[in-house]
Amino acid sequence: MFVLGIDPGLSRCGYCVLEAVATTQRPRVRALGVLRTPPDALVWDRLAMIQGDIQALMGEFQVGDVALERVVFGANARTASGVIQAAGVIMAEAVRSGAVVAEYGPNQVKEAVTGWGAAPKAQVASMVATLLGLAAVPDPPDAADAAAVALCHLAMTPLRAATTSASGVAR
Repeated sequence: MFVLGIDPGLSRCGYCVLEAVATTQRPRVRALGVLRTPPDALVWDRLAMIQGDIQALMGEFQVGDVALERVVFGANARTASGVIQAAGVIMAEAVRSGAVVAEYGPNQVKEAVTGWGAAPKAQVASMVATLLGLAAVPDPPDAADAAAVALCHLAMTPLRAATTSASGVAR
């Protein structure tokens, strides 16, 4: 099973494709990086670029699940707007491709990766490297954040499956 973790953004969109293997083994990193769009391009062109890149990643790795970090509104509404638009395009492309979509809040991701929901970014990135057996902390930070989201999803998948089974709700 391949999971695509996403740290959504309009300028920089972190991504990480993890391959889930036997429960006794750590997930394997198959792709890790940042999708970038030119800041001087029109918003809809940038969104189309992101959609195309996500479509290519999903096709290359036959992604079954897409996990995104939920957008939390901060003081900068203009930045939040672009992030929300990018997240929407990614979710739509994931559903169109037949993937299951999940969102996790920042504190939920931090808790799953470090055991503490208020962990600083550096601690999250360091734990990502440790959990995935990477030689170095993923750089730029958007890539580390996307890997953390994918790890969170893998940690939450058994709980989601049990909840879905118990409630009788599909997906």
